Amino acid sequence: MVFLVITALTVLGGVLAGEHFHSYLLGFGVASTAVGVCYWITFRSTHYPQFALFLLLLGVAAKMTVTAAGVLLGLKHSLITSPFVFSLSYLFFLFASTYCYFRYREYWLTRFRHKDLQ
Repeated sequence: MVFLVITALTVLGGVLAGEHFHSYLLGFGVASTAVGVCYWITFRSTHYPQFALFLLLLGVAAKMTVTAAGVLLGLKHSLITSPFVFSLSYLFFLFASTYCYFRYREYWLTRFRHKDLQ
């Protein structure tokens, strides 16, 4: 049900963005990439739990780097036509992609956990 709400809000936001669609898509791309990089770095499996805080901080630094690089490239190539549309799109997709990544992780963890119990 939540995926349907996210999909409906995504389509509605794209329609409402209208002539600032490039800003909307750039917000989507930058937010999804930043969360994906942070997720990939932070949840690396390691045999040393002492590295957990280091990986978390490294993931946050990578997320900030990807966001800054995406915004600078968007401004350099004049893709951000409306900073307001970009920032709202970035904020929405930041939460939506974080939710999707964690639901995906939960799905895989429960799937493998049930296989081990059988």
